[in-house]
Amino acid sequence: MLFKNKIKKQIELQINDLKLYLENNYKDLAIQARKDAIALVEQSYKNKQINEKTYLKYQKQLGEYTEQMKDYNHQKFYRS
Repeated sequence: MLFKNKIKKQIELQINDLKLYLENNYKDLAIQARKDAIALVEQSYKNKQINEKTYLKYQKQLGEYTEQMKDYNHQKFYRS
């Protein structure tokens, strides 16, 4: 149980970092934080460190951030 709480805490910290980067418009850091959070959630679920309900909650939350970030790419900054 303690181990599962530690994993949840890690995921929450990763998502909080993502939120902070988005709020401060740090696009590159936000993109990396989202990738890291998704990887952590997927790995935790695969290793049975979080249950399906928790997994789906994090997936939904990260999906919302992904939608917010859909236009985050460098192409719009470097068009010639």
